[in-house]
Amino acid sequence: MTAMADVRTPVPPLERTRTPAWAAVLAACVGQFLVVLDVSVVNVALPSMRSDLGMSSAGLQWVLNAYSIAFAGFMLLGGRAADIYGRKRMFLTGLGLFTAASLAGGLAQEGWQLLAARAAQGLGAAVLAPATLTLLTAAVPEGPARTKAIGTWMAVGAGGGAAGGLIGGVLTDLLSWRWVLLINVPIGALVLAGAAVRLVEGRTGDRQRIDLLGAVLVTAGLASVAYGIVQTEESGWTATATLAPLLGGVALLGVFVAVEARTAEPLMPLRVLGARAVTSANAATCVIGSATFSMWYFMTVYAQAVLGYTPLEAGLALLPTSLAVVLGSKCAPRVMAVTGAKNLALIGTVIAAAGFGWQSTMGADGSYLTSVCLPGVLMMGGTGLAATPLASLAIAGAAPGEAGLVSGLIGTSRTMGGALGLAALSTVAAARTAGGTGAEELTAGFALAFRTAGTVLLGGLLLMALWLPRHRPDPR
Repeated sequence: MTAMADVRTPVPPLERTRTPAWAAVLAACVGQFLVVLDVSVVNVALPSMRSDLGMSSAGLQWVLNAYSIAFAGFMLLGGRAADIYGRKRMFLTGLGLFTAASLAGGLAQEGWQLLAARAAQGLGAAVLAPATLTLLTAAVPEGPARTKAIGTWMAVGAGGGAAGGLIGGVLTDLLSWRWVLLINVPIGALVLAGAAVRLVEGRTGDRQRIDLLGAVLVTAGLASVAYGIVQTEESGWTATATLAPLLGGVALLGVFVAVEARTAEPLMPLRVLGARAVTSANAATCVIGSATFSMWYFMTVYAQAVLGYTPLEAGLALLPTSLAVVLGSKCAPRVMAVTGAKNLALIGTVIAAAGFGWQSTMGADGSYLTSVCLPGVLMMGGTGLAATPLASLAIAGAAPGEAGLVSGLIGTSRTMGGALGLAALSTVAAARTAGGTGAEELTAGFALAFRTAGTVLLGGLLLMALWLPRHRPDPR
């Protein structure tokens, strides 16, 4: 029999939360900004971390990987917990853990302490991220107002990822690497205090139990797959160190599906995947994330290693790109009212693919306007336009008691797609450079990676055209 843990607090029937809409949107956006920011903010601080803590190259890589693996592995569990234990409770729990881990990381004196703190940050983020979206959708009625709120949430999240390089560069140059983590502490404490006062608890469904066996299987499976993806950068795709965790993770996920089909109260009811809007929107989010997530990495390295920008200059150079993804996300709700969700997702993907194609013409002596700014604006502006309708479709296709679960699925799809895409495109770029470190070799590798990513987006375009529903479905 599947192991279960009773949730002792009786859960009332579904009710519209009394949380003011503005408070829910503000809390959700700040939480999402912090979660996404910490995926990228540490990049420019890595050299300082290495010299200060005496970390090896492999250890330094795990400053990034410890966060992303914990984030991806636990997000589905975090989403389900928000439905069962309560949105406010899980928001406060996730943000509290994230803030405490940020403090621990900023004060770390040894490399292992920093890695442990980053893993704890990822766990907190996995609990926090799904709760942010469920808070928002519970407080804002379905319709144009909710679509606008989701657009704001997407824009703030995209802005957090986009601003990571700039914020990290400023903090590292003016203060120290520790402040890329410590900056979360005062912000997190302030939001915790406000959320504890202003947010009202809300749960969905009757008395339920969490499927512990399912939680262990899906978390271990996703974490194992994420670990295998990370290993490709060091060992390649055919090495045992890569294949063992990848295949093991896939096997665990297969067992998870089998267990969920037989469990009375599953962590993820398989009927959720039977909803066309949920499944197709998550698949499209995964594909788009696999192509677009790597853009920030390649553009940052291209600006510094090829064009000779400093970390701060690189962050400033990518500022128009950062603004483009925010603007695209903010404009999406208004455009979607005219075009429909599916059509806007297609339009945004076409714009992004055009940007990737343009970026693939980059040269070692490229100008800022044509090799960084304009193609970057197209890539991320199109991504911002596509992301909001996909999230809206997925959430609208979920049953009321499963909004947190679907939110976790969206985050998992985006994160896992991004991790897979970065590993795969890094391998493509490395194969093209063949070990070369000169400007010409690096540029050729990056160009091939962008060309490959553009092709992936065109494949995603076909997938969305055939699979996404034409109209947003009503909640069940």
